[in-house]
Amino acid sequence: MSLCLSRNEIAELTRAKTRKRQVAFLVKNGIRHYVDDYGWPVVTRAAVEGTLDTSQPRKKWQPAKAA
Repeated sequence: MSLCLSRNEIAELTRAKTRKRQVAFLVKNGIRHYVDDYGWPVVTRAAVEGTLDTSQPRKKWQPAKAA
């Protein structure tokens, strides 16, 4: 499985065949993407499918100053 959606998958997701309409759909719906050198939108699978954050929760910031 590749890191990014194929052009066919993006067309299926956006229900648009043209680059301009695909980009417009992605922008309107807040889907993270970038445009390649040829003007086609590139969407990572994580942007669409989402991933679970399995990292440890961050510790609360504590100043280094001694009280």
